[in-house]
Amino acid sequence: MKPSFKIFLVLFLGHLFTSILCTQEKHLLSGAFDSGRPKKILVPSASWHLFPKCAERGVWTNISEPLRKAYIAQAELFQNASWQTPKATDFLEYTRNGNRSRYQAISYGRREQLAALVLGECMEGKGRFLDDIMNGVWTICEETYWGVPAHVGLQKRGAGLPDVSEPTVDLFAAETGMLIAWTYYLVGDELARISPLVTERMRSEVKRRIISVNLDRDDFWWMGFNRTVNNWNPWICSNWLTAVLVFEDDPDRRAASILKILRCLDNFLDPYPRDGGCDEGPSYWGRAGGSLFDCLELLQSASNNAINVFGKPLIQEIGRYIYRAYIHDQYFINFADAPAKQEADASLIFRYGKSIHDDTMMRLASYLARRQDLGAGARKGQFGSLGRLLPMLFSLPELLNTESQEPLLRDFWLPDLQVMGARSSDRTVKGFYIAAKGGHNAESHNHNDVGNFIVYHDGSPVIIDVGVETYTAKTFSKDRYSIWTMQSAYHNLPSINGVMQKEGREYQASDVKFAADDKSVRFSLDIARAYPPDAKVKSWIRTITLDRGRDVVINDRYQLQELVKPFTLSLMTSCVPIAGKEGVVSLRQEVEGRVQTISLLYDEEKFSVAIEPIAIDDPRLKSSWGEKVYRIVLSSKTGALKDEYSISLKED
Repeated sequence: MKPSFKIFLVLFLGHLFTSILCTQEKHLLSGAFDSGRPKKILVPSASWHLFPKCAERGVWTNISEPLRKAYIAQAELFQNASWQTPKATDFLEYTRNGNRSRYQAISYGRREQLAALVLGECMEGKGRFLDDIMNGVWTICEETYWGVPAHVGLQKRGAGLPDVSEPTVDLFAAETGMLIAWTYYLVGDELARISPLVTERMRSEVKRRIISVNLDRDDFWWMGFNRTVNNWNPWICSNWLTAVLVFEDDPDRRAASILKILRCLDNFLDPYPRDGGCDEGPSYWGRAGGSLFDCLELLQSASNNAINVFGKPLIQEIGRYIYRAYIHDQYFINFADAPAKQEADASLIFRYGKSIHDDTMMRLASYLARRQDLGAGARKGQFGSLGRLLPMLFSLPELLNTESQEPLLRDFWLPDLQVMGARSSDRTVKGFYIAAKGGHNAESHNHNDVGNFIVYHDGSPVIIDVGVETYTAKTFSKDRYSIWTMQSAYHNLPSINGVMQKEGREYQASDVKFAADDKSVRFSLDIARAYPPDAKVKSWIRTITLDRGRDVVINDRYQLQELVKPFTLSLMTSCVPIAGKEGVVSLRQEVEGRVQTISLLYDEEKFSVAIEPIAIDDPRLKSSWGEKVYRIVLSSKTGALKDEYSISLKED
């Protein structure tokens, strides 16, 4: 038996075995419990104790002195500070001009301010910050709506100003409920001594706005009872669950809420790719698979380990996605609405890896923690998310004592998601790295990008997926695909007869294949069905080959129904492209103090080349690419209805 066939057979049988196991995992959470069981296994709210409360001084003072001082200093920045108040006109900006940033900055700022004060009080324990915490809690409880303008359309009266008579639960209403719950849990006794009306209001507002609404209604789309869900489901469930565990003291309502949360989470898990792939990309994994983990960790604690599904294959594969999508340093595969450079949550990855006994995941977390200098200073927590800051603080010593290692996988294949990645050599960034996707054009946070690929060399980007700009009203509207970053012409794809790919579930890859051995990796698919009928294409078979230690070759073999105009092939790069001699474009960039040059080779008999610089003024894109990216456009010179061509990338 040839070595290459042996490797293929092992990969195939491994996927088959995982698929067989995962098919048994429908209704994974709610299916294990009848309606009365949660009531029997749940720890009462008064007894539930996941983290030390502020009064438990011994545990808090055991945190390293420099870290405690950093959090106290952060809280001091907000001592006696005002609480910025958003205006109705700030809220209405979203419907008036599409801007969502101004109101969100005020809202998120309030919550980060409160979280900083709470952690400062827990670190110091002298009562210095309690009045400011009370002011923050009272201010937030006075808000008409805890969510953000982009999501207020959940209410029956639609977008615009929030309707005070109809509380609705979006991501950030749920995040706020979680923040108020952890504030109550940590310093509630101290606040009640100032005035019991403060803690009574905290409980009342969270029950009214989050717990009761979610228990009574089934029509929020993110619950998944009427449609496919995305990261909203586990993200909101993790915060809803926290609120229930802290505030709901009625055993029947507590059990009913937990059972409904389990049902909602099953709506997320049931259709999830059995290979664990996140179609929203690795940046959203933190709020998809990562928030699922938050839920499972809370459930395990609140049930004294009676609810523990970390041994299930699907749960394990969902966790492993994050290191399969890892390239090097800050870089991750960034298909969908994801930046190329990401600050992944090291503590979250570590705790997930520990729960599923995955050393690779834990070592990646340790590597990320060291690179991010985790533990050297105070962290704000996005949106004031104490639900992520608290477990980070108490898992940090073990995390930093774990062996650190990048998971530089030789190759991986996610057959359900239809995403692959491969590098020249196992466990090293040296040489080429490729990733490519099939799938369809109705994925969550979709870009029209069936057949797209990226190429890195020595851990640095060469051919790129640009990513997504800062969100506006247009991003999630009917005009989404008028945004250039969403269009196939600004991915590494052909425009056929002048036509780009089309959005929709029917626009998809077909005949997708993957094979890997010690010498090479090959990924192929037909992308013709990703284009609408006016592209007049019968087949467009793309084959991407990595010859380990040598080069990357993209071969496209196509057949058209008719020729309306010559096709063009777009290639996006963050390198500086220089068209020199015919058939060669040099891609230059500085890597670790040296100039790296990769040659893009094409057939000058078949193509003319043009280079289009694209200035970047969006801060989200700038964080990955700086001031400029380039689009290389290869225009076909031939008029053939049936032909093929190859382009290749080689190190100079």
